[in-house]
Amino acid sequence: MTIQAYASPKLGDKLERFEYEVGSLKPDEIEINVEYCGICHSDLHMLKNEWGITHYPLVPGHEIVGKVSAIGDTVKHLKVGQYVGLGWNARSCLMCDQCLSGHHNRCLSGEDVIVGRHGGFADKVRCQGLWAFPLPSNLNIKSAGPLFCGGITVFNPIIQNNINSTSDVAVVGIGGLGHMALKFLNAWGCEVTAISTNPDKEREAREFGANHFLNSKNHGSLETSANRFDMVLVTSNAELDWDAYINTLRPGGKLHIVGAASQVKATVSSLISNEKSIGGSPTGSPSTIVKMLNFCNRHNIEPVTEEFPLSKVNEAMAHLESGKARYRIVLRNDI
Repeated sequence: MTIQAYASPKLGDKLERFEYEVGSLKPDEIEINVEYCGICHSDLHMLKNEWGITHYPLVPGHEIVGKVSAIGDTVKHLKVGQYVGLGWNARSCLMCDQCLSGHHNRCLSGEDVIVGRHGGFADKVRCQGLWAFPLPSNLNIKSAGPLFCGGITVFNPIIQNNINSTSDVAVVGIGGLGHMALKFLNAWGCEVTAISTNPDKEREAREFGANHFLNSKNHGSLETSANRFDMVLVTSNAELDWDAYINTLRPGGKLHIVGAASQVKATVSSLISNEKSIGGSPTGSPSTIVKMLNFCNRHNIEPVTEEFPLSKVNEAMAHLESGKARYRIVLRNDI
């Protein structure tokens, strides 16, 4: 079977029409007719081979929504014609200690949708059935795609760090990840503070669910929040004054990083003396993804998106790279 897609032939090339052949569907796989696919900054990193793991030709796209078009013999929980979503992960081994403990997204022999495989900027995509998630009834198929990477990336820390309705949480960076984090945390019942270098984002940040707003460019603004937050969720990929943010944590608090900052430089004594910690995480386990989808369904949460046709993918990528996207971009399949 031939799959129609958009691919970058080599480093530095724009995306162009591309087709490739696939063999028989594996027993544990499904095939999805792609209707919508979000664009994530990870697609841009992969396009430029900034992580050194890109194989060309590259078909990006890992925030996929579409209907199941074919099912392998051992897949019993999905049906042809059912709407599903697919994110960063495409396969896990199911047998290692990480999989057996429920952390399939940390499987060391797992496969990712766009690493050594072709992704969702295409009319079809395949994955292990485990990683295709049925869409709850209230979710908007046009905007649901970004939940499967960006959404779970900021939802997972809420679960990991046992955040509850009495927690005081700050979100650093109000962009593609941060705006979803504000929505989640507000619906979770938390006291939510948005932290940004752009004061013009205050109004929107409050609309997304922030109770408070801090302009981190204002000298001393972080000092006013010393020993305040149970978690500071860093969605920005910029270099920060890490000690200043650690200072805002309550004893036992967590600086949780999901933005792709290149390094963290922090004073150890403040971590030790007040049992504060620094950590990070990738997307999330299948069970956490299901929990996120049900939470979004219950609270009518969806990302703020802009839509482009897939045929305008290069314009869409340029729009993302310019920093002007508000706040996630979704491609509509028009192949």
